[in-house]
Amino acid sequence: MTDVPNIIICQCDQLRAFNVGAYGDSVVRTPNIDRLAAAGTRFETAITSNPVCTPARSCLLTGQYSRTCAGMLGNVHQDPPNQKRVRLLSPTLPELLRDGGYRTGLVGKWHLDPQPQLLGFDSALYPKVAHRYYGQTVFDECTKPKIVEGFLEDFLADHVHHFLTDASQKPFFLHYNISPPHQPIGVGHLPPAYTQMYSRDDVELRANTLLDGVPSKDPFWFNIYTSADYYWRHLRKETQDPADIVPDDFDLVDLTRLYYGAITCVDDLIGRMMDCLDELGLAQNTIIVFLSDHGDNLGSHGYFNKNSLIEESIRIPLIIHDPRGCRPVIDTDHVVSIIDVMPTLLELAGLTVPAYVQGRSLAPLVRGGTMALEANMAFIETGPMIGVRTPSHLYGMKYNAQRHCPVEDDFLFYDLVRDPLEQNNLAGRRVQAGVERTLRKMLLEWDRHTPWLKAPEHVPNF
Repeated sequence: MTDVPNIIICQCDQLRAFNVGAYGDSVVRTPNIDRLAAAGTRFETAITSNPVCTPARSCLLTGQYSRTCAGMLGNVHQDPPNQKRVRLLSPTLPELLRDGGYRTGLVGKWHLDPQPQLLGFDSALYPKVAHRYYGQTVFDECTKPKIVEGFLEDFLADHVHHFLTDASQKPFFLHYNISPPHQPIGVGHLPPAYTQMYSRDDVELRANTLLDGVPSKDPFWFNIYTSADYYWRHLRKETQDPADIVPDDFDLVDLTRLYYGAITCVDDLIGRMMDCLDELGLAQNTIIVFLSDHGDNLGSHGYFNKNSLIEESIRIPLIIHDPRGCRPVIDTDHVVSIIDVMPTLLELAGLTVPAYVQGRSLAPLVRGGTMALEANMAFIETGPMIGVRTPSHLYGMKYNAQRHCPVEDDFLFYDLVRDPLEQNNLAGRRVQAGVERTLRKMLLEWDRHTPWLKAPEHVPNF
């Protein structure tokens, strides 16, 4: 193996594992992600630590749970980001890599507190928090605003090419964030090639989107998915543009085919990045991590968006490709978490994993070996609930994020082997009662022993 590899984390937004070819989707076209998976380690059961943008991304860069690194479970909305570091106080992945001799760069979505240069990035180019793919404002590492009139993701992909072309003798770490398939994904918000790519006949709805035999329908959320800024205009009680409003016959099939197109857009952008690495002769010494921050409910159980303790929100693709002699692996034995990425990369880069990191290094698996996780499970915290996911079950309970305590009046317990679509809640029904008690005890113990950062108060989720 080469001693010092380059590292790219390529993270998209709101992509659930179920709609990636390598994870079994036979409709959505993801040839580049599939190619990466075929050559690397694909984790079948990868879980986000928090199915919301800011906390999930905070977990990724710190290797800590969101309560510990950020002191909150929801999103931040500052534009430009905070210039004072009041969260993510422990040295982050880019800081540790920079201290280890890496040149560090951020391209694409940030949506963290504070600004990236305070967390170890030498250079940064990122958009405003509110998603907009045309006419979007971007900042550089000096937070100078610039408006990009064309398709934002093309502009950012060009900057990735520039970052890679400008590689010096130092190894580099690039955090490349692709915003789709996060909304807006309607006509006029992605290039026509993607909004027209899939037909209604292509769509395969998940069975748990059917409520009384009819697919979930929510015009309010349909408008949020297909219109930029609709949510914020609604909150401000502004007059809506009639062009924003979806037609009466717009349904979940229409929304899902747009989601498919946005995923293929992500795949094409990843292909551009991989081609650039090949052209520059960097591919054979560059570790690539591909993942999402969280999933998308997309009508399952009647829910939309994310921030739910269900598989559609918490299951993410996670692929780690280390070309330095590592053999392809499909890992179906372990439940891994987004907080495991940081220690894994530090070990693969030959650097020390700090004691404050709460995640586990998966480097032995990436290298093609074997390992037994001390606790083969992942803990999840959302605004309304906390939970634990094992290879076979999901257990959760209501949670008061302001008081930092569980609430004893709402529980879920699913046997995901027999009931993968979570349609039969076993909580309190004395079915597999021993497993339920064990998971409850584990979750409460994790909650008691996982510290909270004292930071500014929680802000609303979205």
